[in-house]
Amino acid sequence: MSAHQKDEEFRQFSLNAHPLRLLLTVCGPLAIYQAFQQIFTILDTIMAAHVSADAVSAIAVLSQITLMIQAVGSGLAVGGCIKISEAYGRGDYKIVQQRTSTLYALSVILSVILALTFIPFAKPFLRLLQTPEDLIAVGAGYFRLQMLNLIVSFFNTVYIAVERSRGHSRRIMLLNMAVIAVKLSLSGLFVYVLRSGVIMIAVATLCSQLFLLIYALLHMPSDEGAFRFTSAAVQFRSRILAPILRLSFPVTAEKMLFAAGKVTVNSMAGVYGKLTAGALGVSNNIGGLTTNWHAGMLDGATSVISQNRGAGKFRRTESLFYWLLFIDVLIGVIGLIAVNFTLPFLAQVFAQSREQFDQSFCDMIVAIHRWEMLGYITLGVNSACNALMLGYGYAKRTMLLNMARVFVFRIPVLWYLQNYTQMGSEAAGVTMMVSNIATGICSAIVVIPVIREIRRMADAQSSE
Repeated sequence: MSAHQKDEEFRQFSLNAHPLRLLLTVCGPLAIYQAFQQIFTILDTIMAAHVSADAVSAIAVLSQITLMIQAVGSGLAVGGCIKISEAYGRGDYKIVQQRTSTLYALSVILSVILALTFIPFAKPFLRLLQTPEDLIAVGAGYFRLQMLNLIVSFFNTVYIAVERSRGHSRRIMLLNMAVIAVKLSLSGLFVYVLRSGVIMIAVATLCSQLFLLIYALLHMPSDEGAFRFTSAAVQFRSRILAPILRLSFPVTAEKMLFAAGKVTVNSMAGVYGKLTAGALGVSNNIGGLTTNWHAGMLDGATSVISQNRGAGKFRRTESLFYWLLFIDVLIGVIGLIAVNFTLPFLAQVFAQSREQFDQSFCDMIVAIHRWEMLGYITLGVNSACNALMLGYGYAKRTMLLNMARVFVFRIPVLWYLQNYTQMGSEAAGVTMMVSNIATGICSAIVVIPVIREIRRMADAQSSE
């Protein structure tokens, strides 16, 4: 079967299969990958803890800063993927190839610009974000290598997004599992055998991303389908570029501001001691064991909703949303039960370094996450609502929701707890709980008029 035939076969599957079967087929492998990625991220953090508690804190803080910058590439990938999926759903393969090729070209240009901007000015930039000086001393080299990693990961992010648009979820899962295996193996070699510091952990990340880049560059020339990159299809004209940028900008702003808000929270949490930021980062990693399943479901569902929207199957998109909401809430319930029983053990693992077991660090992790995990279920609601809104191009609404999550429900709450209560580092966990629950409730409210609009379009279509 040719690549074109395979693309058309998946398109028909996306537009006609039972919603639950479609979601499990497309989103299942992505959710599994995201879950394994979080497990390996935790193992990576455990390796950093083996170096020292300071190393954990440095990576926790600097990772959020890196995510803030990576938001540009992630937003571009999400926006481009949605517009590609929309054209794919209509069966307009010429536009699919033009948008795909243009998206690849944009990713290369932006990655180089951002890397050249941040690598030479790493320390001043970290100071501008009020990163503690002792963490800058530990992690400045790590941050520079992470910026170098941007050049590679921006392109990889777009490649994965394009593969997701055409339903290659299993390929994405296997590729990313291989990337994780390379990363984890090298990190283990550097930390446990060579007894290196946090900089070599960043080197391991770079090597694993290069592995994926090499695969993509070798595979792309042999692809004959509509999603193939060709320089002739690159179109920096308004009709191709403008729809991608209009959708990408709010997604990029959302991800960047959300990460910036988390950086601010880490900085504010520093009043409780430098290890509090590390404990909060560990708590976020533990939460990711559940919420990363939501992220995988969101990635896949956004594409299939956009495809069905492009094909004019409005009622089907509503059905997909309800099934997705059921799955995401179920994930939240299971995650809450599982983490409730395993939290003390997980915290003990993170608190063990080369030199000693840090009981105070362990207790801090438990105290923070006991509160944070209460938001698992509402985060599932938020994820499902975001998938529907993004699938319909309502990126500004998801941007405002996630901005409110940090700048309305998180930073002001933490400020209040610090200034008007006697609560210690546990306040960071209470803040996370409040923001995650409030965001889920707000997203459920915001999605109601979207559903009404979808029904109105479906009724108008039926009456024609």
